[in-house]
Amino acid sequence: MFGRFFPTVMKNVGLGNLLFSPICNRCCISRLLYSQAPPIGVAERISPASLLLERDVDHLPHLEKPQAWLESLATRESNKLAILDLHPDVFATFPRIDILHRNIQWQKVYKIIDTKIEKNRAECSGGGRKPWRQKGSGRARHGSIRSPIWKNGGKAHGARGGRTYWYVLPAQIRAWGLRVAMTVKHTQDNLCIVDSLDVPSSDPQYLEDIGKERYWGESVLFIDHKPIEDMPENFMDAINRVKMYNFLPTEGVNCYSLLKHETLVMTIDAVNFLETRLMSLTNRYCKPELEKDRPIIETQLGLTRP
Repeated sequence: MFGRFFPTVMKNVGLGNLLFSPICNRCCISRLLYSQAPPIGVAERISPASLLLERDVDHLPHLEKPQAWLESLATRESNKLAILDLHPDVFATFPRIDILHRNIQWQKVYKIIDTKIEKNRAECSGGGRKPWRQKGSGRARHGSIRSPIWKNGGKAHGARGGRTYWYVLPAQIRAWGLRVAMTVKHTQDNLCIVDSLDVPSSDPQYLEDIGKERYWGESVLFIDHKPIEDMPENFMDAINRVKMYNFLPTEGVNCYSLLKHETLVMTIDAVNFLETRLMSLTNRYCKPELEKDRPIIETQLGLTRP
């Protein structure tokens, strides 16, 4: 079941070995991406004016910040604008496959409502008379052929419809699953960050050409921190006519959609919002007895909170 939505986790980047390696759960696994040789032709497409775009990332100073290119959709070719610093707790967290599985299972079953109804002995047709007399026949005594112990009889304690499988997954686990999913996308080089989703043409072939030129794969998920009503008209006209390209606002981001699509394309506004929101959900559940000793530990380690 789970392999359909996470087909490439265990290949290309040695993630299987990373799962069982004795490393810190806050390690920067993005260095696996940079240790690989770049594809042929990437160096020629990098603009000489590319620069490091500093971002105010609230993280502990001893954690290495992963980086990604900031690109533009104004041209079909990959146009590198700058290099972004990403939050290490969002895009370089430890890859917990069990957390992803819990999120996927929750999304698959919490909307299910079972309407199946099984008839009891009173609702089955027939069986009104006694099948044989009480004594003298040598057979077991019975009062109706629709008893639950008979074939084609009623069901005792059967399903009566309206059963729901809904349950609440803790917000911390949901935020954790999103952080792991975005870490995997970044590590496998399936994350693209753009300045905006403005495209010069409403032709769907333009988006498809961008995907082919930048090796996005067959399915792409676009995420922006805007409601659908405020999205660029050219982009919405184009994406509505491409079958495997979908759009989600930041409020609708979920693990199922992230793993279902091969490539994730996010705007810089969406990255800023998701980093702030996910870290807020993660830090608000810290235990007080652990937080009260944090200044002492940081002082002993020579660290200062940013």
